Amino acid sequence: MSVAHLTTGSVQPPKVEGKLRLYSMEYCPFAQRVRLVLDAKNIPYDIVNINLINKPDWYFKIHPEGKVPALDTGSEVIVESLDISDYLDEKYSDHPLYPKDPEAKQRDKELIEKVGPLTGVFAKCLSGQEEKTPDEWAQEFTPHLEVFENELVCRGTTYFGGDKPGMVDYMLWPWGERAGTVAIKLGQQLPFSADQFPVMRKWRKAMREEPVCSKIYHGPDKFWKVVQFKLHNATPDYDSV
Repeated sequence: MSVAHLTTGSVQPPKVEGKLRLYSMEYCPFAQRVRLVLDAKNIPYDIVNINLINKPDWYFKIHPEGKVPALDTGSEVIVESLDISDYLDEKYSDHPLYPKDPEAKQRDKELIEKVGPLTGVFAKCLSGQEEKTPDEWAQEFTPHLEVFENELVCRGTTYFGGDKPGMVDYMLWPWGERAGTVAIKLGQQLPFSADQFPVMRKWRKAMREEPVCSKIYHGPDKFWKVVQFKLHNATPDYDSV
């Protein structure tokens, strides 16, 4: 396993017998999705971290676009966080993260598709592409957060997966962990009223304390440091964050 983020001029580490190989970046929310699923399902795996600014030449043979995550199963390489997560859930079915009922599973898949628009607002806010007041950002976040608030209210459970996290929870959580980064960026909390999103607030607290999530938790402060590398075109030093 390579804890350090490998960069230009590095040598590809040999694979570990009997383990899947995950190419990752420690602070990437999409790679974190896959790590959460691997850990939740107790699947043996090996991690190789990649420096996404100065990528090793050999990594483009793994992923032609040089992105993470990428999962090497030994017989194929699967890319894109949701595709990898779905593969793992089907291949290692002892601990399913989707409901068994086909209609319920489809509802979860449709809900996961709605994570993208929410995270798009998150990325836009942090990148500084648009200058808006905290009130304006709150208004932009609200309809997307309401989707998940209303769905969890309807389900009447702690997690979207029921009494324990499921696929929806793990696909959404990396941005739940990073939500506080918005306040760091803006210099204040988003001005949501105390009675807005009470169920999602409880969900976020429960997920933070859930062992699979807490095992690889970094929080908003470290993620903000990583964002700074990109915002200031600085050479990233992921290993010292």
